[in-house]
Amino acid sequence: MTHQAVDLTNCDREPIHIPGLIQPHGALLVLQEPDLTIIQVSSNTLESIGHPPQDLLGKPLSALLAPKQIATIRQCLSEDFEHVNPLDISVKRAAKLLRFDGIVHRQNALIVLELEPKQKSQKADFVEFYQHVKGTITKIQKAPTLLEMSEAVVKEVRKVTGFDRVMVYQFDADGSGRVIAEDRVEALTPYLGLHYPPTDIPKQAKQLYTLNWLRLIPDSTYQPIALVPAHNPVDDRPTDLSLSVLRSVSPLHLEYLSNMGVGASMSISLIQDQKLWGLIACHHSTPRYVPYSVRTICEFVGQVMSVELANKEDHEDLDYKMTLKSLQGKLVESLSQSERFLDGLIQLDSNLLDLVSASGAAICAADQIICVGQTPPESELPALRDWIKTQIQHNQFQTRSLAQLYPAAASFKAVASGVLALEISQFHQNYIFWFRPEVLQTVNWGGNPTKPVEVTDDGETRLSPRKSFERWQETVQGCSLPWKPYEIEIVTELRSLIVGVILKQADDLATINLELERSNTELDSFAYIASHDLKEPLRGIHNYSNFLMEDYAAVLDADGVSKLNTVVRLTQRMEDLINSLLHYSRLGRAELSRQPTNLNEVVRQAIDTLRISQPQSSIEFRLPRSLPTISCDRTQISELFTNLLTNAIKYNDKAEKWVEIGFIEADRGDPEDPLLYTFYVRDNGIGIPPHHLERVFQIFKRLHTQDQYGGGTGAGLTIVQKIVERHGGKIWVESAIGEGSTFYFTLAARGQS
Repeated sequence: MTHQAVDLTNCDREPIHIPGLIQPHGALLVLQEPDLTIIQVSSNTLESIGHPPQDLLGKPLSALLAPKQIATIRQCLSEDFEHVNPLDISVKRAAKLLRFDGIVHRQNALIVLELEPKQKSQKADFVEFYQHVKGTITKIQKAPTLLEMSEAVVKEVRKVTGFDRVMVYQFDADGSGRVIAEDRVEALTPYLGLHYPPTDIPKQAKQLYTLNWLRLIPDSTYQPIALVPAHNPVDDRPTDLSLSVLRSVSPLHLEYLSNMGVGASMSISLIQDQKLWGLIACHHSTPRYVPYSVRTICEFVGQVMSVELANKEDHEDLDYKMTLKSLQGKLVESLSQSERFLDGLIQLDSNLLDLVSASGAAICAADQIICVGQTPPESELPALRDWIKTQIQHNQFQTRSLAQLYPAAASFKAVASGVLALEISQFHQNYIFWFRPEVLQTVNWGGNPTKPVEVTDDGETRLSPRKSFERWQETVQGCSLPWKPYEIEIVTELRSLIVGVILKQADDLATINLELERSNTELDSFAYIASHDLKEPLRGIHNYSNFLMEDYAAVLDADGVSKLNTVVRLTQRMEDLINSLLHYSRLGRAELSRQPTNLNEVVRQAIDTLRISQPQSSIEFRLPRSLPTISCDRTQISELFTNLLTNAIKYNDKAEKWVEIGFIEADRGDPEDPLLYTFYVRDNGIGIPPHHLERVFQIFKRLHTQDQYGGGTGAGLTIVQKIVERHGGKIWVESAIGEGSTFYFTLAARGQS
């Protein structure tokens, strides 16, 4: 026989909201509008209200209750029933009038009416209610800490209910719980400080605690009462009893209570931010019914405590929180004064760690990772980063036991058992990771937290609640100290502040770029107009100087003729400079015409042109391997190679001159993508002094006199740089005096047009 696999999630799948059963201390009726027809009842109606189920089914509620009470129920349904319940309901039974607390609510298309008999001493007295809760609320509000508030609440709830034991039970982030306050009769074993595993209160039970402020089990040994019929006739399904106060309890939970020696229990929900923060848990060794009026007091206390939870937690570790705020401000200030995201964070490395009491941090920006303090090995960080990226939700991720989620972390758990990750920008791959070391901890459990699996007589497997709740100690490994809620809150705020700074910087940069673009456009226009307009008077000076030489050479002495020759030479140089400036200006204005270009052909044509224009030059051109075909502006790239080759020939005083044209290839990529290649032009010429390496790209900057190395305007390398930048690349030079120079450049696939 194949047994069903049993694990601790089986409890999470138990459909406790549709048991089809109720507890016997009241009766339940399911009604259908518009006539409030009774379509389903609990099978104990004869004992509870004096009418057997068969006499009620199919009848309107008016057959059971007086018109005034029907009107009250209808009014309750039209309002917020939580603020109207309980209703004062009377049912005639023979000659007697039975009085009930009526609790009514809607459940989808159905109306559920529950009737609990009123106790003889029970009376609805607002003054009595006020007197009960006034002192308790004052103690809750005046308690300076969460712990002191919890201690006050357990005392007050035990006083008003008479339970043997009342506890405040707080849930941890992993779903387990811990008793943080307790008031009990002296003979009972203390549970204060004990932990309880998540499976003690399954997920669906926690959901029901969120829906219902209070849950009462007057007798844990009760025999459940079935509903008649088992399925309601509207949808032929079990009726959802999620909001029912009489809903029967899971058999596993009843067994759990029995193992604890609990005869009656009551739980009051503590809810913060619409999530179950914890419970006020009440236990009694024998059956104990708590009247609705007393439960109302307890429910109100739970609601007031829930409201105060945030206030008390806000005041916990107030000095530490103020320190965190101050550190956050320093980080943001540093960021606002730094040009790069990475730099601003690194400058305040110790503050970055102190922000969340971390021992190490890693700052990721694109493919760069900077480590601060104690971190996992740098070789492990890229893989860890890539995994964490898949786990991030709402811009953050945190765990105190990384190795449980990411097994590779076991090797560095000593420094990084805890991780808190903040995503600044997914697009730019900007992340901050904080690390905490492993801290060995001893946890006191209320019994062995592992639920045993039992095999029943018929061979089925089932989870059995543990039978012992004596203190059971466990040494927990692979865990760091937990990340506190306000530490997570502070880094969440930090992200918003960082994004704000980055957006401000981006806005400032956009403004600067716009102004720079406008200035460059105006400069280009000025250079073009100035160059064009200067040519006419310059040409006049040149021509008139030649006319003087031709017409008055006989009159002028040798010194006069020499001066006129100097004027002609200077005007010629001026024209060359203007033409270079005009050409440089046009490069910045012309649209790029990108097309697939075979660089072998471009270089060969440039070499052939140089050999024709400089037949006297004896130089060896080397191409170690065939150049690639890339997408570029053929005309401009041709000029780029021509200028670099011309310079290589011009600035070479060796007897055997050579120039090498080649490229360095990246490991991967599209063969037609220029980003894949770094091109170079290398020579064995005179070289460039180190302090002049940056000046070579400045326009009209020559490193030699006009008469040395064939002259020139000094615009060639400036034009080369412009062409490279227009193609979205960069250019740089490496050189050694007397040995030669190598000009490297890249060409991006998408440059500015």
